[in-house]
Amino acid sequence: MILTQLLTGISVTELGQFLKNPPEGFTVKKFGSEYRVQSDDQCLVFIDDLHSGNRNVVFLNSLGRKFKMHNLWEYTSMRKSLLSKRIYVLVSLCVPQASKKGATEPRVLREYVFSINGGDPMTKWQMERGLDWTISSVAGESYRVEIDLSEILNSLAAEGLVDEDLMKYNPTWKDASFTLKYYSDALFDFPHWFGFSKKSFKLRPINT
Repeated sequence: MILTQLLTGISVTELGQFLKNPPEGFTVKKFGSEYRVQSDDQCLVFIDDLHSGNRNVVFLNSLGRKFKMHNLWEYTSMRKSLLSKRIYVLVSLCVPQASKKGATEPRVLREYVFSINGGDPMTKWQMERGLDWTISSVAGESYRVEIDLSEILNSLAAEGLVDEDLMKYNPTWKDASFTLKYYSDALFDFPHWFGFSKKSFKLRPINT
């Protein structure tokens, strides 16, 4: 299933469908139970290797869900990519279930590849504002910033674009974010040591 037109430049594709019919910029090769997904340089992929059902999926050009930067050049390059390329993140639609130990754990109903065009004017505007607000001095301190996609994904239900059979479980979205980590070489990086440099901003739905 492919859910499109929620916002300009957004798509949400069920993982199996993505592997069967990869979008432009991707190729998929199958080796036994392993799927190897290759992407071109116009795709910015934040997806960790995963095991789903009876298959292993490896995104060969992925930066991983948590991407580390160590200098100003790496940050500048990443910022430019975020504001110009199509971004891909794996998200899961889940329901809570009790474990044998009594704790509540999420049960995955379905996995999707979420895609958003970082170069879309409204997305770019939100991203620029968020990065400028969360990052006060790139060269002088370490930081961790989470880009939260949950509000956009929650709009799927509001727009009636999630299967009714799934919505009857009152599901929630898991892993609806990706994280950038910048490590400064400052000797006395007190905000980072005490956790004050951990920040987050949300990308919000804007109707077309």
